[in-house]
Amino acid sequence: MKTSPRDASELPTSRRTFIQSAALAGSAALIAGPSLAAAAGSAARAGAAPALAQAWDKTFSKSDRVDHRKVTFANRYGITLAADLYVPKALRDAGAPAIVVSGPFGAVKEQSSGLYAQTLAERGFVTLAFDPSYTGESSGSPRNVASPDINTEDVSAAVDFIGLQPNVDRDRIGVIGVCGWGGMVLNAAAVDKRIRAVVASTMYDMSRVSARGYNDSMTREQRAQALEHLGRQRWLDAENGSPASQPPYNVLKGGEAQFMVDYHDYYMTPRGYHPRAVNSGNAWTMTNPMSFMNAPLLTYIAEISPRPILLVHGEKAHSRYFSETAYAAAAEPKELMIIPGANHTDLYDRPDVIPFDALAAFFTRHLAAG
Repeated sequence: MKTSPRDASELPTSRRTFIQSAALAGSAALIAGPSLAAAAGSAARAGAAPALAQAWDKTFSKSDRVDHRKVTFANRYGITLAADLYVPKALRDAGAPAIVVSGPFGAVKEQSSGLYAQTLAERGFVTLAFDPSYTGESSGSPRNVASPDINTEDVSAAVDFIGLQPNVDRDRIGVIGVCGWGGMVLNAAAVDKRIRAVVASTMYDMSRVSARGYNDSMTREQRAQALEHLGRQRWLDAENGSPASQPPYNVLKGGEAQFMVDYHDYYMTPRGYHPRAVNSGNAWTMTNPMSFMNAPLLTYIAEISPRPILLVHGEKAHSRYFSETAYAAAAEPKELMIIPGANHTDLYDRPDVIPFDALAAFFTRHLAAG
C-alpha cells in the first residue's frame, strides 16, 4: 500500500511551524533568555535512575495469562537498562520466539511498549519492554537525554539479554519500535543481523525531524540558527555544571494543533500518564536534539533486506509521512499497513486500533523455527 505524504498545510496556521525541528523546540527557552533556561534545567538534574519499582505501576491492566518480572542488563557503554520481561504462562518448551519492544520517544516501559509486550506475550512470544538509557528506571547521567547511537545500542543490548534466556531461541528474535523508536529499531535492524523481523508502529524518524523540521520545512538558515542556539546553550551548561532542560512537555496553553492535544490526552491524563515519562510533564535536556541533527538513522534501511519490515501507521496521523518515506526507501520484503481513521496516539494504547493479530501473524510467520 502506497500513499502520498500529508502536507504541513493541514495543520492550523498558528501551529504549522511547531517542531520546525526538535532543535528549535529545544532551543525555545534559550531564545527567551539564559535565566529561563537555567530555571527549566532544575527539574531534570537527578544524578541516577531511581530504584526499580516492584509494585505493578503500568498504565494498563496486568494479564493473568502472562508471567512478569523486572530485569536489568547492561549495554556495551556500561549503562544499566531496566526492563519488564513477559513470558506466556502456557509456555512449556524452550526455543520460543522473542520480541524486544521500546518507545515512544520520551515514554517509559510502563506505557505503550509494555502494553505491546504483554499483549504479544499473551499470543505466545517471550517479550521484553525496556527503558532507554538515561530515562525511566534505566541508569545514566544526566537524566532525560537521548542519543541516536546509544539508543540504537540499547536495542542490541536488549537482544543480547533476551537471547540468553533459556526459553528463547536466539535465532528467532524480532523487534518493535513505537513512535520515535520506530527509527531506532530500523537503524538497529540494519546493523544487527541477529534481528530477524522488525515492526515500526506510528513511526517518527527523530533524526529527520531534528535535522529538517516537520515535513522537511526547515530552511538552511533556520538550521544554522538552531545550531547556533544549541552551541550557546552548551556554554551555559558548561558554566552551570549541569544541563538545562526544555520547558515541560505536553502542558497545553491553548491554540495547539490537534496532534499536540492528542499527545496531552495520552501523556497527561489517567489514560497514559506516568511520572517517570519524559513526556508526562517532564522534559528532555535543551541540547538533546544536537546529535540527531547530524546522524540520519535510516541511511542503511535497505540493508535490512532480506529480513522483513512491517510499518504500521494511522490514516489520519500527522506523522504518517515518516512511514511512507521509510517504506519507499526500504527493500523487499516490506509492508505498509495503514489503519483507517486512526491518529498518531491511537496506536499507543488502543487495543481496538492496534493490529495485534496482524503483528502476531507477522512475527509467527517470520520467526518460525528453522
